[in-house]
Amino acid sequence: MNMLDSTNLLLSQGLIFFFFLLCIPLLAHAQQYDLLLKGGHLIDPKNEIDSPFDIAVKNGEIARVAENIHAEDAEKVVNIEGYFVTPGLIDIHGHHFFGTEPNAYLSNSFTALAPDGFTFRAGVTTAVDVGGPGWTDFRLFKEQVIDRSQTRVLAFINIVGVGMKGVVPYEQNLNDMDPKMTALVANQFPEIVGVKIAHYTGHEWEPYRRAVEAAEAAGIPVMVDFGGADPPLPLEELFFDILRAGDIYTHAYGGGVTAHGGRQSITDENGILRPRMLEAQEHGIIFDVGHGGGSFFYDVAVPATEQGLWPNTISTDLHTGSMNAGMKDMLNVVSKFLNLGMSLPDVVKASTWKPAQVIQREDLGHLSEGAVADIAVFSLEDGEFGFVDSRGVVKPGTQKLYIELTLREGRVVWDLNGLAAPAWGE
Repeated sequence: MNMLDSTNLLLSQGLIFFFFLLCIPLLAHAQQYDLLLKGGHLIDPKNEIDSPFDIAVKNGEIARVAENIHAEDAEKVVNIEGYFVTPGLIDIHGHHFFGTEPNAYLSNSFTALAPDGFTFRAGVTTAVDVGGPGWTDFRLFKEQVIDRSQTRVLAFINIVGVGMKGVVPYEQNLNDMDPKMTALVANQFPEIVGVKIAHYTGHEWEPYRRAVEAAEAAGIPVMVDFGGADPPLPLEELFFDILRAGDIYTHAYGGGVTAHGGRQSITDENGILRPRMLEAQEHGIIFDVGHGGGSFFYDVAVPATEQGLWPNTISTDLHTGSMNAGMKDMLNVVSKFLNLGMSLPDVVKASTWKPAQVIQREDLGHLSEGAVADIAVFSLEDGEFGFVDSRGVVKPGTQKLYIELTLREGRVVWDLNGLAAPAWGE
């Protein structure tokens, strides 16, 4: 090989090496993030963010949150300018033990609902079944619902061994309320995040004490769906003598004469908060909405919130008896409280970070780097809207949230208007 050939060879090798060096950052950019949500207004109560931020996702986790992330760093970019971005919502009260057993109320029944058809389209990525299974049938619930759902499904185990099979006779059977077995099963399954006591009618406090006993043994909270009695049992005694800080009082804005008998509401007949209600909340009792088909009344909610008793957590009590009535879905309930006077950051907190804290799942409900990429993207519309309570009474509102995009572990599972979809013809 002569000197000229050697020079040309070295020059060629040098050019190839130089071109390779130029390509390295381009290759790195192409592989840095799977998905980038760009231009949205981020509301993340845990991290006290309420301003425009970009969010990058990699391998199902939030890889980066920053004011500006370069579009070329992501394989896919979704422009969400003009939209609000929040953690995926957590519905802390629903009924999802669906099945085909007749006359089984909300346990392996026709009345409960498969979660995936009702969650993502409302921005919900985590649904909590409250009381469907007890210790005798929790494994069936796990195999039939938890393991077969794209939605993350957690549960409050019923203190009644057979679960929520019916108000009469099952939920009145004190002999089937076994704190030891309930706690043993709760400790066996990490998906169990609480104990539920519901619909007991009578003046005995024993069912509630047994639920607390089971929860104490398992290190989890109790959720109470207060039953009926004539005269009603006093809420003050429930809050200060039976329950503990961190326990949950659901159907907080219901009460009066219900399908399960007489239940004392948080306001009296004149709309005044009963004694010590605000003190109970300050003491640590969690007031949960649990809207349902018969547990949210404006004549309780309006005066109660005007006097300062706002919900700690917003939830649906979703089942076939509520989904087509005043409740509708999680986002409709959240919008009701927005129109009652809660701020947008506060309704987001009450449906994301706060329920995550209540159920002791602080890995959820926020958009920290390294957290699971459960994300919801909303539009907030101004207009004239009507919001119906459980008595069929409508109250007008001027703002309503609509879900545009839902991500579950970084994967698009709901896309109302094709924000994340490629344009036709491209």
